[in-house]
Amino acid sequence: MIVDWTTVRVFVKPGATDMRKQINGLSLIVSEQLQKDIFEGHLFLLCNKQRRILKVIYWEKNGFCLWLKRLECDKFPWPGSEREAGEITREQFGLLLQGIDFWNAHQKLNFQKVS
Repeated sequence: MIVDWTTVRVFVKPGATDMRKQINGLSLIVSEQLQKDIFEGHLFLLCNKQRRILKVIYWEKNGFCLWLKRLECDKFPWPGSEREAGEITREQFGLLLQGIDFWNAHQKLNFQKVS
């Protein structure tokens, strides 16, 4: 996967996606459900219901690229709602591929005083 990380953005589609779909079906999902331009060269991540298959689709110069990762054990952490999904960073993309659930990381606590 050759990606220019200085310009590329990574978007996550929340919930489950039918992984029987290939490039044409997935590009329609990106256009219609995520309302993004598939031809901008950004990465779009989609996951199946069991959270064991992750597909990445993107446009590179003169054609589509479709990348698939299937886990034999464990599951991908995956957002279920629009609020949690959307754009993620390159670092978060790396964490996601490693199975680290950054969506449910410890929340920052704000205390006013120590008693």
